[in-house]
Amino acid sequence: MRTIFLHLHPVKVSESSIQFSRTFGLGGMAALLIVIQIITGILLRFYYTPVPAEAYDSVIFTKNHVLFGQFIRNIHYWSGVYLLLFAFLHFLRVFLTGAFREERKINWLFGLFLLVLIVLLNFTGYLLPWDQLAYWAITVSTNIIGYMPLVGESLRTMIISGKELNSDTLRTFFTFHTAVLPFLLLILVLYHFWRVRKAGGILIPETEEKPVMVPTMPNLVFKEFIVALVLIAVLFTFAALFNAPLLEKANPAYSLNPTKAPWYFAGVQELLMHFHPFFAAFIIPISVVVFLAWMPFMKYNEAANGHWFISEKGRDSAETTAKFAIAVTLAGILFNEYVLNFEVLLSPVPAFVSNGILPLLILLGFMAGFYTYFLKKLSLSKAELVQAVFVFIIVAFIVLTLVGIFFRGKDMALALPWNV
Repeated sequence: MRTIFLHLHPVKVSESSIQFSRTFGLGGMAALLIVIQIITGILLRFYYTPVPAEAYDSVIFTKNHVLFGQFIRNIHYWSGVYLLLFAFLHFLRVFLTGAFREERKINWLFGLFLLVLIVLLNFTGYLLPWDQLAYWAITVSTNIIGYMPLVGESLRTMIISGKELNSDTLRTFFTFHTAVLPFLLLILVLYHFWRVRKAGGILIPETEEKPVMVPTMPNLVFKEFIVALVLIAVLFTFAALFNAPLLEKANPAYSLNPTKAPWYFAGVQELLMHFHPFFAAFIIPISVVVFLAWMPFMKYNEAANGHWFISEKGRDSAETTAKFAIAVTLAGILFNEYVLNFEVLLSPVPAFVSNGILPLLILLGFMAGFYTYFLKKLSLSKAELVQAVFVFIIVAFIVLTLVGIFFRGKDMALALPWNV
């Protein structure tokens, strides 16, 4: 067992690098959740039938007649949710400590790909219960793909194996969820950890003092063991208290109201409420992905230092940018919902312009004004400026997601959470 641990870690590590506040154990917890997902997924496979006529009944049978069946299903569902949340938080931690540049930039790209794989794992698993919630959430999500120009509808047809969800869709999602994606995820996770070790472990601030090296066993391994026990305890408690959602059997003739995408796509669905589909489902998401992939390859004037938010100035600008993003996003949603709808006001103008180019230019104008009157006055470095843009994007997306999940009611109108 000791040899296995030392394959994952060096023999000795810097004492300062294993402080919990450096990483909060997010990467390790994500890895543990992947293992839990695989184990519980294998157990659920024994009773699941990937055929529309039998899928829902097999889930009901697992819940009601298999020993601990409901509990295992709950663990599998909530560990999937936790995995996506912890992977996202790990992604934020890596960026906000500067551990995405220089020799770590390739691993940053692999980390982005891992995050996408985790989203796809949740997405493909979402359909498997074949209940109303799953059926219509996946229908909405795949309809978003159809908005992509030129290839959107063809891509959507290929993903769901037809014009509507069918038996081939379920079989394809089941295969990807239980075989293809887990295999890719395991391979890339191992490679990701290896790249971290090759880069010298986590990035920590340099000091004039020589770092104190301590044995990995038990100093680091013991801490990882404690974090793992706490995570398992929290997950099992949550699974015992809250059942995984399951509505009645899927009925293609009766749609839910409101019909929402899975929670991790709620931000994109909310964008569709305010922008032309070409911009909401293609231009804006693609621009964000390109920016995230391009960041490590920019030329920076200073090396990554391992400090949270780079510096005090970087921390202040990030905090102010986050507040600005919250205010602008909420104001834009409320203004478009209750005050002015450009598509209605400018009805003679093509929707591509009135509900696409125009609101996007207004948003970019607000960002340019914010940069001119605040960020520029602070004389931010390039790294601090990139961080400010990153914070704006992430915070705006979180606000859109929360609004889409909790504040969209019947007919997707804004409503208070208790009225949704």
